[in-house]
Amino acid sequence: MSNIEHEISPEIKDQYKNSQMSKAGRLAMELNAERKRLKQEMEDLQVQVEDLSPATPTGTIDAYVKWVATILAIAGVFLQSADFMTEGRIAYALSSIAWIYVGHSWNDKAIMIGSSITGTAVCMNLAKAIV
Repeated sequence: MSNIEHEISPEIKDQYKNSQMSKAGRLAMELNAERKRLKQEMEDLQVQVEDLSPATPTGTIDAYVKWVATILAIAGVFLQSADFMTEGRIAYALSSIAWIYVGHSWNDKAIMIGSSITGTAVCMNLAKAIV
C-alpha cells in the first residue's frame, strides 16, 4: 500500500491531509481524486493527438484521386522541365481536373479555385501550342 501512496500527487494528498476519516478512507479518496486528474489529463492529450492527426479522409475515392492528382502534377512539372512540353501540360491539366473534383468532394473552395486557375492557364498554353 505504501507504493500506491507514493504515486499520488502532493496536491491531492494536501487536499485530504487534515481529514477526520480513517487512513484507508483518506487513501481511497486520494486515489479517486488522482484517477479523475489522470482521466482529465488523458482527455487533454487525446485532444492534442486529434489536432495533430490528418483531417483528410482515407480509403475513399477522393483520397485516391488526390494522390493520382498529386502524381500527375509532379509528372507534369518534371516533363515540362525536361522539354516534353505537350505531355507535361496534358499531365498537369489532368491533375487540375482531378484536384477540382477533390475540392468539390471536400467542399473546399480554395482547392477548386486554385486548381481551376492553374489548370486554365496550362490549358490555354496547351491550346496555343497545338494550334
